[in-house]
Amino acid sequence: MLARAAAFFISDDAAIEVAVTRLDVAPEAVGAAAALLSAAERQRAGRFAFMRDRRRFTVARARLRQLLGARLQVRPDAVEFVYGEYGKPALARPFADSALRFNVAHAADVAVYAFSSGREIGIDVEAVGVMDDAAAIAERFFSRRENEAYRALDPGDRLLGFFNCWTRKEAFIKALGQGFDHPWDSFDVTLAPAEPARFLRIGNTSGEACGWALHSFVPGPGLVGAVVVQHADDDPAAAQYGTRLPG
Repeated sequence: MLARAAAFFISDDAAIEVAVTRLDVAPEAVGAAAALLSAAERQRAGRFAFMRDRRRFTVARARLRQLLGARLQVRPDAVEFVYGEYGKPALARPFADSALRFNVAHAADVAVYAFSSGREIGIDVEAVGVMDDAAAIAERFFSRRENEAYRALDPGDRLLGFFNCWTRKEAFIKALGQGFDHPWDSFDVTLAPAEPARFLRIGNTSGEACGWALHSFVPGPGLVGAVVVQHADDDPAAAQYGTRLPG
């Protein structure tokens, strides 16, 4: 049996649910997980060169199927997926008309899952570890405003500030479903450890009116996560910004 994923709601928004599960399970659990996968998923797992990566993929995908199956009230192996141009998964028929939206990320032996109803969603998680090239990566991927905020941090806060920014930006890119081709400097997020997670700007729209909500969370020791969700359709901000891509 796979370990149950711990599920919780983000902030006071009951429409955003996040689940966290461990991927370091016993060999018999890996076998049980593999039995839930489709033939294509088992073939994909088999292409990983290292057993560790094969195990992580198998358990993470099986847990996704269980979580989706519980919400759709079907067997885990009955869930089918389709993929966007940049690989974002979604439900295939006969569940394509469902309002359920989801996204997945993993770091080391932890996987995180985000669910919402009728609202596009993206999630990311990273293991916080020393990076000698963090400043160079920030210069390449962060916006000018984010780089200024990053350099202004106390040296002891920069590591967490870097990963705060990275997870928040990647979660938004994943919510859009556009992959790394989307310009990462076209929007600004907060990153200081003492500052709440929020959008400051998307394109030419202020964070308060951008139509998206940003939350940060800690899925486990040494980890940092972020989830981004589109505002509800009846939200004035969503009506203004909607699903238009930031320019």
